[in-house]
Amino acid sequence: MARITERSIRTRPLINITFISHGTLDSVNLQESRRFYEEVFGFEVVQLSKVSLLVRKGGAHTYVVVETGNEDHKMSLMNHNGIDVGSSEEVDRAHEILNTVKEEYRIRQIHPVRHQHGAYSFYLLDLDGNWWEILANRAGGYSYAYDDPGRDLTGRHDLLLSNTDHVMDDETAARVRGTVL
Repeated sequence: MARITERSIRTRPLINITFISHGTLDSVNLQESRRFYEEVFGFEVVQLSKVSLLVRKGGAHTYVVVETGNEDHKMSLMNHNGIDVGSSEEVDRAHEILNTVKEEYRIRQIHPVRHQHGAYSFYLLDLDGNWWEILANRAGGYSYAYDDPGRDLTGRHDLLLSNTDHVMDDETAARVRGTVL
């Protein structure tokens, strides 16, 4: 059930973590996955073992891509991976290009472009069953939410948020603060 949460009463974490370093993605065929990541997304790719790759783009966070051979794998759309481009025009261009090469790169599904959760974007399901969102986002992605206390809904039980999406857009943030954009 969706709801507003409260902060933990613990003042210090039990584990001294310094960085969220990586996530993991499934691969049916490592060679085909590598081709997709390099040619379509322009990722940097390093092979770590005969069954795994390490990929990254634009920062230190990485994904370990592990060959499972499981052709039935399909990530949940809500657990997608976000890829930022520079503008709405770049989103449209990416959508057009990917629809053109969909068969060549075995892209399973491409959703229409739309405005959603404060961004202009679309989703695609890659050859390995991993969901990606290509979006026009602000510089730094969603890190702005940590710099704006007005966006944090923690403990805000006074708000009726039944009409909000899974990420607060600027219009909703202004309503929550009682300001006008």
